[in-house]
Amino acid sequence: MTTQIFSLALFFIFIILGSFHIYWLFGGTWGVKKVIPTKNKQLNNVAIPKIATAMVALILILFGFIYLVKTELINIKLPNIVIEYGYWFIPCIFIIRAIGEFNYVGFFKKIKDTEFAKADSKIFSPVCLGVGIIGLLIQIIK
Repeated sequence: MTTQIFSLALFFIFIILGSFHIYWLFGGTWGVKKVIPTKNKQLNNVAIPKIATAMVALILILFGFIYLVKTELINIKLPNIVIEYGYWFIPCIFIIRAIGEFNYVGFFKKIKDTEFAKADSKIFSPVCLGVGIIGLLIQIIK
C-alpha cells in the first residue's frame, strides 16, 4: 500500500514537472527567469532549444507513467530492463541532480546569489532529493 501511495505521488510530481516544460515549450514565460543557471547575477539571455524542452517534458511525463504502472492502477507490461534497472535509475539521477555539479546546480553549488541559485536551493534541489528518496524507498520497501 505504501509503495502505491509513493508511486502515485511520483506520478503526480512528474506530470506537474512535465507540464511546466510543455507550458514553456509553447511560449509560457512564468518562472523562466528562475529556471536557467546564470553567472554572478547576469541577465539570463540563454535560449533553451525547443527540442530540449520537449525532450525533458516527454521524459518527465514518461517517468510519471512508469510510476503509474508501479501503482498497479493500470496494467501495462513494462520491459524487464525498466523493472530491474529503471526504478533504480530514475531516483539516482534525481539524487545526483540534487547534489549538483558544484558550480551552478545542486546543494553544493558555489554560485548562490543568482535568481536561479536561490530557486534551486529553495525548490529545485529539494524536490529532486525528495523524488530520489521516494523512488529509492519504493524499491527498498517493495
